[in-house]
Amino acid sequence: MTRVLVVDDEPQIARALGINLRARGYDVVAAQDGASALALAAKQPPDVVILDLGLPDMDGVEVIRGLRGWTTVPIIVLSVREQQADKVDALDAGADDYVAKPFGMDELLARLRAAVRRSVPAGDDPVIETASFTVDLAAKKVSRNGADVRLTPTEWHLLEVLARHAGKLVTQRQLLHEVWGPTYDEETNYLRVYVAQLRRKLEDVPARPKHLITEPGMGYRFER
Repeated sequence: MTRVLVVDDEPQIARALGINLRARGYDVVAAQDGASALALAAKQPPDVVILDLGLPDMDGVEVIRGLRGWTTVPIIVLSVREQQADKVDALDAGADDYVAKPFGMDELLARLRAAVRRSVPAGDDPVIETASFTVDLAAKKVSRNGADVRLTPTEWHLLEVLARHAGKLVTQRQLLHEVWGPTYDEETNYLRVYVAQLRRKLEDVPARPKHLITEPGMGYRFER
């Protein structure tokens, strides 16, 4: 059964979506704010998310970014915001589709079916365990020997990008773009400094890393 996470603080809309989705055989879980949505998604990973941008505790774009930190689940934005800039922000953050309120239920359901068809089979896991440390991408936490490891925001962002591509080479250019921005193409010394800091905090023997691996001249790889 396809699980749909509905994130909307308007009770009437959440209830209408729940009734219509359950009537068509979907398993529905609901959240009224961003923090609850992120916690539910980590606990019960959905197959698709329907998300309102106007939430009481955070902007929906932040929820999208939080989900994209660890999952490729399809995200359909449902919002009264119709400005092009709002749509661009949501899509750039990782949303797959954008439906303006008020909406037609039949159209929304058709978009949901299309999103599910295009999606990769579920298998995302927000918790990545290695022999030395554990990364919780949903909670944005790292622990080692049962204790939390304090990382700077930049250290976390770099680790997050590598962990999301576990087992794959991530190029220097991609890391610089994602962590520092597109104007930092040539600042490879940033990577050397911050990867060294992460190794000191996470690797059992920083001089002989087993998890944060350098591919000389190309980039870095996260190994479990």
